[in-house]
Amino acid sequence: MPKSIKRESGSISVRVPKALSSLIGLAGNLWWAWDAEASALWQRVDPQLWERTGHNPVAMLRRVSRQRWRQLAADREFVREVQKVQRRMQAYMKASSLRPKTKGRERAGLVAYFSMEFGLHESLPIYAGGLGILAGDHMKSASDLGLPLVGVGMFWREGYVRQQIDAAGGQADWYERKKPEELPLHPVTGADGRPLKLRVQLGDERIAVCAWRVDVGRVPVFLLDTDLPENPRRHRGLTNRLYVGDRDSRIRQEVVLGIGGWRLLRAMRLPVVGCHLNEGHAAFCCLERLDETMRKEGVSFAKARGRVAATTVFTTHTPVPEGNEVFAQELVEKYVGHYGRRLGIGREGLMEFGFAGWDSRRGGCEKGFSHQQFGMTPLALRLSDHRNGVSKLHGEVSRKMWHGLWPNRKVERVPIGSITNGVHLFTWLHPKMLELLDEYLPKGWNEKQDGRAWAAVQDIPDEALWRTHLAMKAELLDYIRGRLQGSSRRAVGLDPDVLTIGFARRFTAYKRASLVLSDARRLARLVGDSRRPVRIVFAGKSHPADGSGKTLVAEVVKYARSARLRGRVVFLEDYDMAVSRKMIAGVDVWLNTPQRPKEASGTSGMKPAAHGGLNLSILDGWWPEACRDKKNGWAIGKGEDYDGTASASRRDAASLYQRLERDVIPLYYRRGRDGLPGGWVRMMRRALATIPPVFNTHRMVREYWERYYRPVLARG
Repeated sequence: MPKSIKRESGSISVRVPKALSSLIGLAGNLWWAWDAEASALWQRVDPQLWERTGHNPVAMLRRVSRQRWRQLAADREFVREVQKVQRRMQAYMKASSLRPKTKGRERAGLVAYFSMEFGLHESLPIYAGGLGILAGDHMKSASDLGLPLVGVGMFWREGYVRQQIDAAGGQADWYERKKPEELPLHPVTGADGRPLKLRVQLGDERIAVCAWRVDVGRVPVFLLDTDLPENPRRHRGLTNRLYVGDRDSRIRQEVVLGIGGWRLLRAMRLPVVGCHLNEGHAAFCCLERLDETMRKEGVSFAKARGRVAATTVFTTHTPVPEGNEVFAQELVEKYVGHYGRRLGIGREGLMEFGFAGWDSRRGGCEKGFSHQQFGMTPLALRLSDHRNGVSKLHGEVSRKMWHGLWPNRKVERVPIGSITNGVHLFTWLHPKMLELLDEYLPKGWNEKQDGRAWAAVQDIPDEALWRTHLAMKAELLDYIRGRLQGSSRRAVGLDPDVLTIGFARRFTAYKRASLVLSDARRLARLVGDSRRPVRIVFAGKSHPADGSGKTLVAEVVKYARSARLRGRVVFLEDYDMAVSRKMIAGVDVWLNTPQRPKEASGTSGMKPAAHGGLNLSILDGWWPEACRDKKNGWAIGKGEDYDGTASASRRDAASLYQRLERDVIPLYYRRGRDGLPGGWVRMMRRALATIPPVFNTHRMVREYWERYYRPVLARG
């Protein structure tokens, strides 16, 4: 082996040839995950090993053979490419902030973004679904824009549930334990250079908590960890699994996240002056901040509450009562009851923070909530001045839902706004699509990401756009073949000319994965049409405790395994970010069928649009804002709310089938003399011109900066 060095970067310690030593630094920062050339670099190191390690560069570097290192070190072109990527990352890290230049006080501090999960990359599986993916994309855009954020989350050693479909067609749950030394994690250390530990009170016990740092470009995300030898077993395992079922474990996890997270920031002496709560899981952070403000500044509870609220942003994501975290009062008393005494508000005063609200006109609590349970969403709403839903429709739903907290105001005056979600384009954009856009869009489009730059997609020739789409679709079909063969099932024919519809999200009742399967005869007629066939590709997991969700998985798998529908209905197991990237780039249509208005946002549909994919969706979440165009996709229904009845389901199913039969399928198969589906390509182009420029996290994070972060930093 050529001269090599052993280099340590945090917990990353591997031996590589000296000429390639910069690979270790590249692996230690997730910037590579949204840089196309950096991502391609890892695949060149060892393509098979890259796949076997789950696209994990740290784990891969630890396993590369000596022979392969010799080959790479002797490859001058590869060495130059490594150096080129390293220089680009260094330039990125040193780049000036892209945020609007200001002279205000807000330039001095940081905002801490708390989230139970972060979907940063599939190799770091500390996410479950849309909430985590949004948090990950939020961090990446904050890094790109140079905004003063840090993230706070949990290091879930076993992550979220993994999915395997058993012989009977059901979801079998399993977990995979990750080793910190094989992840891009760096231990957080104190002034003495040793791992920093802090203490958090859990009932009658004080447990130790340490932390890891993951670098997301220019934004650090700190992950709390209780797996320390000095902790009792039941506390040591708190950070094993995301979204455990039992309530005692869940509240302890949320105490560690909220209270432990704020104490970590203080122990690190970071100039954090405010926080952004991504959902209510970290709302106990506000209690710790109240106590800190009263003790350190010697102010009354009322003044402390005003200061904490003025520097707190809260984003709610759950438009249904059952989706909001609640705990029995006994558990709240056990684990955070001491704050009632320390704040001088007593037990009753503390509990009132978590009650859903009293509606005098109804003579009781807001519909769907119990006055006997403590809600994390009411706690966060009461202790923040900056509150928002994640789409315009969700903002309206939230104002109605939480009107009981402000009973003397009109519903439209309830102080909950909205900032519509987006996606981090370069995390999800396929390299082939990026190459096409770079060719036709003006220079610098990737930084501005506004409508003026994207208007240039009108200059992309039909043939070039369609050819790029077919290439990405072919990759998806190859991927499906490999997955089906790898699972020991008979390989199926996958014709690339078949209209392909994708449905990929969490399997739970309100998302209605099986709506398109609800009329078996009509479905068989659609997918089996010899002239205009249809293929539907499903992917998604159910929470281990969600029995109805698992029933939906089994129902879809049953269709996929039937001899009559083989190759026309497909289920891809163990849905994650890697599966998502394949699907969003390769499908022709993205299907979304939630019970309106239970979909707060639904960002998955924004990703196919960046590839020319067309949405076919219930008018819920973000889609009513985008579908006003009428030329960039299709609506299912007319915006009717779902009332829980069977007739409402039949209504939505009928509308879905009619859209497919009358609009979607005919347009796809209508070809011109040049063999291209001209009308379809025009809709693809329209989707490209209207959706990515608006529904991206650069726009979203800029909105948070102007509306919430700047006022928070000014007050802080």
